[in-house]
Amino acid sequence: MGGMDERTKILAVDDVEFNLRILQQMLSDVDSSDFIGVHNGVEALEALERNAGVDIVLLDLHMPVMDGFETLNHLKKSEKYSEIPVIVITSDNSEILKTLAMGANDFMAKPYNAEELKLRVRNHIRSKKLSDLSRDMNKILEAEVFRKTSELRDALGMSKLAEFEISLRLGRAAEFRDRETGTHIRRVSEMSRELARLAGLSETECEILRYASPLHDVGKIGIPDSILLKPGKLDAAEFQIMKTHTTIGAKILSEAEKFPLIDAGRIVALEHHEKWDGSGYPSGLAGTDIHIYGRLVMLLDVFDALTSERPYKKAFPLDQALGVIEEGRGLFFEPRLVDLFLSNVAIFFRIKEEYQDNPDEERSS
Repeated sequence: MGGMDERTKILAVDDVEFNLRILQQMLSDVDSSDFIGVHNGVEALEALERNAGVDIVLLDLHMPVMDGFETLNHLKKSEKYSEIPVIVITSDNSEILKTLAMGANDFMAKPYNAEELKLRVRNHIRSKKLSDLSRDMNKILEAEVFRKTSELRDALGMSKLAEFEISLRLGRAAEFRDRETGTHIRRVSEMSRELARLAGLSETECEILRYASPLHDVGKIGIPDSILLKPGKLDAAEFQIMKTHTTIGAKILSEAEKFPLIDAGRIVALEHHEKWDGSGYPSGLAGTDIHIYGRLVMLLDVFDALTSERPYKKAFPLDQALGVIEEGRGLFFEPRLVDLFLSNVAIFFRIKEEYQDNPDEERSS
């Protein structure tokens, strides 16, 4: 066919050899075409198997072994060959209607009009080539979309890992000025995800909280060393300044609504000292007015602080720490979260064991 690089293949099926030779002669000047002649339906199916990419079938109906009707039925029910156009050779009106109903694309009558035959064959081959091209383009586009989607998925995965790493390091930047350790924020991160799962949050929210919780004390960057590193108890004025680490953290992480992790970090930084009974800070929120992220991190931050040794205090034994958590039920902590935590304490103890403090990180006051 003109304009196409690939040679087209014409398959003619007729039990009379003379008819095949006539068809071959008439179609000899169809551009870039190869002619394949066979004598019945069985040979036609075999020829299709041997010759990939047949573009059109000229099909006589009355043949031995396998006639044209059965052959047409095979072709149009085949996933492999159903798109190949078929021109049936008949002048019988009932046969025309029957074969068209079976899926035949066109018909011709004997004796053939050479010009009409060539025009019909060319038109059907052109339609077939365009259909094949469209299908190939769709496959190429689908493959490209799949590749790009895979690349995007990988990029998003790397982006999440990068966000988590940035979150951890930003959290550690604050902890570097405090007496906490990097493993503290990692423990709070991992425990937050587990308690969030137990609380029924979606997997997406659990992962967001896991990545955001290391930012809970980022506002300590803005607290003077004289207060942050004071070995003794803070006086009232100093404690008021210390409280501002929540609002400082929220300000650092503000205006990031397009970034769910950073926005969740803002919530955690602002609300992780709010208490269930409304006695917390900075806003005195109570109950479910406190965001679930703040409620979760508040409980786990306290638990980890209680059970961790620092230069200024000894670690509480586990039973004593759990007693403090139980005493805070309904006061500091949401009762439901306390129940979930205490019922599954082995999960959180395992995280404590996995991410133990490195003594080299601890600094004396």
